[in-house]
Amino acid sequence: MSPAIEEILAELGDNARPLLKSRLAGLNDLSAANLETFKRSWGTIDFKRRREIVSRLLELAADNVEMNFDGIFKLCLKDEDPVVIEKAIEGLWENEETSLINLLLTLLDGRYPAKVQAAAALALGKFAMLAEHGKINASYSSKLVEGLLGVFNDRSREIEVRRRVLEALAPISVPPVRDAIKEAYRSGVLRLVVSAIYAMGNSCDAVWMPALLAELANDDAERRYEAAVACGELEEKAAVPKLSVLTDDPDIDVSLAAVQALGRIGGSEAKRSLELCLRSSRAAVQQAACEALGELVVGEDPLSIPHEIIEQGYDYRQ
Repeated sequence: MSPAIEEILAELGDNARPLLKSRLAGLNDLSAANLETFKRSWGTIDFKRRREIVSRLLELAADNVEMNFDGIFKLCLKDEDPVVIEKAIEGLWENEETSLINLLLTLLDGRYPAKVQAAAALALGKFAMLAEHGKINASYSSKLVEGLLGVFNDRSREIEVRRRVLEALAPISVPPVRDAIKEAYRSGVLRLVVSAIYAMGNSCDAVWMPALLAELANDDAERRYEAAVACGELEEKAAVPKLSVLTDDPDIDVSLAAVQALGRIGGSEAKRSLELCLRSSRAAVQQAACEALGELVVGEDPLSIPHEIIEQGYDYRQ
């Protein structure tokens, strides 16, 4: 017979006892009644212990897809400890229930620490994508856009919060969002500019290509990196020549981003550039080019796979 929820919670709340995996697993997929019991007991547990419990639940869920602690994570969004809240947001990363929108918007309130606000903003990004594709109710979409834009337009908020809100808004193709991206890009604040470049790529709007092409030649490596990633997201062939140059960038992260972008864009010119990368003096660039080429040919003629890929042993079918 499985132990009662009260017994599990009593043991988990005892700082002198180790957190046993078997006891934590007993919190899997709790019923509504057991969640109420959990809620009553949770606040009596020491905050350090609560942090440890939530961290272990995250690990369990990651290791076993049959484990579901979403009910607990939702309750933890209302915890008094910001670390517990952040971990709860992480635990709900794949959850697309629209009921989370209001909970996450509440966490954007300026009374919460900036780290909590930023985490909540990033988590709302998936709902922005769903809203753009018409997969959630229009009333939720309106509330989402209004809430996020309200935070971005509040100049008193910390830059880290505003930039994450902008990144979350990026997929939504409405004029106020495009205006927000423009404002951030022209702000002169590096972190906002970098987030604006990221948002350009996630906007699926080719109107940003002139700015992105210019950013590919920027002196700042972080800006070049985000521009390369954004060009890959937009899959615009106009970026191929400049991306090809960046495959030999002094910054290895920029080079790898350029290689991956070329793989996403595809086409004969991108393929030629990737084939040249197979002869790069940097092993990481060679491997990235090998993988990008392998992915490109999956949907085309497998017999056209460059011999270098075969020689390097890359399995394009994986």
